[in-house]
Amino acid sequence: QVQLVESGGGLVQPGGSLRLSCAASATIFSIYAMGWYRQAPGKQRELVAVITSGSSTNYADSVKGRFTISRDNAKNTMYLQMNSLKPEDTAVYYCTGGNGWGQGTQVTVSS
Repeated sequence: QVQLVESGGGLVQPGGSLRLSCAASATIFSIYAMGWYRQAPGKQRELVAVITSGSSTNYADSVKGRFTISRDNAKNTMYLQMNSLKPEDTAVYYCTGGNGWGQGTQVTVSS
């Protein structure tokens, strides 16, 4: 099972940007499809974006055009660039892949 560690969360004003990182333990990281999920208080965990081993991507409608998922296989790391953030993006963000989940990182969008 892959060990995953997220970082990069924090407090940002509406319209601002953050970049989340997900560092993986596996040296065979490149073969895994990876994804970002988020869970807001009182809501179910929802898929935000996925990236395949071949770097094809897919996004939830709510983040299309604002978020970009990417990966650097040489660094065993996945990223989520989040622009034009909205208060409704406030949630704990989790990365997943290789049957593993990270511990989550809090993103709060508030003025």
